[in-house]
Amino acid sequence: MAPSHSSKAPALPLYQAPALADIAHLDLELSQSFRSTFLVDPALTRSIVSFQANKATPAYRWYKFKEAFSASLVDYLLARHHITAGRLLDPFAGIGTALFAASAAGLDADGIELLPIGQEVIATRLSLETDFAPQDSAALRRWLTTWPWHQSSPTSAIPTLRITDGAYPPETADAIQRYITASRSENGSLQAILRLALLSVLESISFTRKDGQYLRWDHRSGRRQGAKPFDKGPILPFDRAILGKLREILSDLELSHHPTHLFPSTHPRGAIALFEGSCLDIMPALPRCHYDAVFTSPPYCNRYDYTRTYALELALLDVTETGIADLRQRMLSCTVENRTKDLLGMNAQWRDAIAAADNQQLLQAILTYLENQKAQGTLNNNGIPRMVRGYFYEMSCVIAECSRVMKPNALLFMVNDNVRYAGASISVDTILSDIAQRLGFNVEHILVLPGGKGNSSQQMGHHGRDVLRKCVYVWRKP
Repeated sequence: MAPSHSSKAPALPLYQAPALADIAHLDLELSQSFRSTFLVDPALTRSIVSFQANKATPAYRWYKFKEAFSASLVDYLLARHHITAGRLLDPFAGIGTALFAASAAGLDADGIELLPIGQEVIATRLSLETDFAPQDSAALRRWLTTWPWHQSSPTSAIPTLRITDGAYPPETADAIQRYITASRSENGSLQAILRLALLSVLESISFTRKDGQYLRWDHRSGRRQGAKPFDKGPILPFDRAILGKLREILSDLELSHHPTHLFPSTHPRGAIALFEGSCLDIMPALPRCHYDAVFTSPPYCNRYDYTRTYALELALLDVTETGIADLRQRMLSCTVENRTKDLLGMNAQWRDAIAAADNQQLLQAILTYLENQKAQGTLNNNGIPRMVRGYFYEMSCVIAECSRVMKPNALLFMVNDNVRYAGASISVDTILSDIAQRLGFNVEHILVLPGGKGNSSQQMGHHGRDVLRKCVYVWRKP
């Protein structure tokens, strides 16, 4: 049986109850149709399907990308399905976890990534795997012992955006300026390490904390945000944070380049290539029947705005206000500020993909319900119906492109979350799996984490608790 939703909701307004009952009925029917594919997998812990399991893994631990899955998950699923050679694609590459794990397993790997922070992390790791030399190790040790930023004078202010203005204590902002100035006198390889280290500590030395939909500001910043003051806890001094990160990076690099590496590979690493941009733009140009596997985790349909949560990093990478706005619209629709994309204008070959979403009965019932809630004025943001619609229609196009570029018999692995809006639980797993079937995939498994996930306090307060599945989908192209 499919893991079920469980809830005891408060009494609903009369205009809500029939619509939600219809959605629940359609959801049950759809989950029953996939009953044989649901499999609760004890190996899929919260840690392994998130960044948590990377925290102690050399190289993967350098930059904390909260939305990432772990290298262990890639290792587990590739080994479980005996994928040991060929070429893998990740259309939402993030910081490259799937790419580097697949490469270590002997596969060539191509990734597509839109956000500059992900591009920066991947490019730096790639360069350090081939270009890190003994002189770079010595230079990095010099930085750890002499602290060159203490002897430098800042030549320019830290790049900022409106959303990041005043993000650091004054002494920290001064130290960042000095650090950037000092780093410019080093060679390209060392500059890349120093820049990655700085990007990796920005949150810990700032007044901010990433919180999904936005940056939360500590009360010590002087910014007012919400009725209740927020305290993020310790804000690390610059020297302590940067020295700790540089030591970590140096330790991992020296281990990986040492001739008696603790984990010698029994096969050559696969090649990695990165395409910078949106997968909706790039995938249609990729060759047909080219990939032996796809391994990915798209942004979830949860209103998270990466252009806000990663604003500190984007500012330091010289992304402008205009650039931020452009990135937000080019992203897969997952935030309420995404405008509707003209998918057929982007690619006339996506008619079947759009028809698959048009004909998905549960999805259409959810969209109708959300539009009605918008008309009733009950939604906390009127952009929610547009976002949910955009998410599923754009994902349908991505799924169609995955089918086109995959070889026959190739597997697609996708990590995703179910969500809930206005009391309607949205089974992303079964809706996308049904769309995938309509586009030619066989749904082999929907692997379910043993423990479900809760809802926001607002959703529970208005509609009761509803435990949502978190899953990894396994689809095969016939």
